[in-house]
Amino acid sequence: MNATRWVLDGVEALLGLPFAELVFRAAQVHRENFNPNEVQASRLLSIKTGGCPEDCGYCSQSAHFKTGLKASKLMDAEKVLTEARRAKSEGASRFCMGAAWRSPKDKDMAELCEMVAKVKALGLETCMTLGMLSEDQAQQLSAAGLDYYNHNIDTSPEYYGKVISTRAFEDRLDTLAKVREAGMKVCCGGIVGMGEAVEDRAGFLLALANMTPPPESVPINALMPIAGTPLGESKPVDAIDFVRLIAAARILMPQSYVRLSAGRENMSEETQALCFLAGANSIFVGDELLTTNNPGQATDAAMLERLGVSLI
Repeated sequence: MNATRWVLDGVEALLGLPFAELVFRAAQVHRENFNPNEVQASRLLSIKTGGCPEDCGYCSQSAHFKTGLKASKLMDAEKVLTEARRAKSEGASRFCMGAAWRSPKDKDMAELCEMVAKVKALGLETCMTLGMLSEDQAQQLSAAGLDYYNHNIDTSPEYYGKVISTRAFEDRLDTLAKVREAGMKVCCGGIVGMGEAVEDRAGFLLALANMTPPPESVPINALMPIAGTPLGESKPVDAIDFVRLIAAARILMPQSYVRLSAGRENMSEETQALCFLAGANSIFVGDELLTTNNPGQATDAAMLERLGVSLI
């Protein structure tokens, strides 16, 4: 259970602390709950790309926007298993499978559950992101052995409607409740750099921290602007502001994995090092996320060796 109920003023005060003070506090909290020299490694695979009916303003996979992305059908379970084996051989301990759907169709559930069971049999933690779930679908995935379900809230409740119109913020919370009820762990975070104000970033963190319990995994994404989307010309997030967000997330959610997610491709090693110092302890490894670039294995290995950080 989450013993602390935060208020917006408190989160805004955290984000407004002098930078060194904020990072120091976050590093202390991190050391109390995790080994500061270990980072959890996840691999993300798009098992069904493009053609999504949602209009998320940041997404290349929306059918509403002309991004040049070709839609595909659901990947075969054996092909997914091949990718999972490769991910494990390259150091990943969690394998995340994402499909560009508003919600999965019941006819696809058997195939999805087969993917979960086979990937889990390799000794990997399993995670899926498939959009909204029904209660029965959540129960099926849990029974198949799914460890985590990812369903991001994206931004603050107040800013959400400026990014997405085809689904309400409350719809996100409804699916998260079904995931919890089914006994799975929650992976839930969002994106910064979508034109939101500092107050919205605080509101985003507040919504996550006051979940009961908070998400076990919290991906923090820096927007990767995609040409053809409404947010395709957004300005990059300031590096110091991004580190502040990571540090605040660590303080607000001491026992969660805070994942440095999309956007690492555009971050310097120094920015990433500051994020690890501030409490980030999970990354996506591999050359690609769903449809965007990610630093490759060699690049990450060189950086982590310089920092004395081990992947787990």
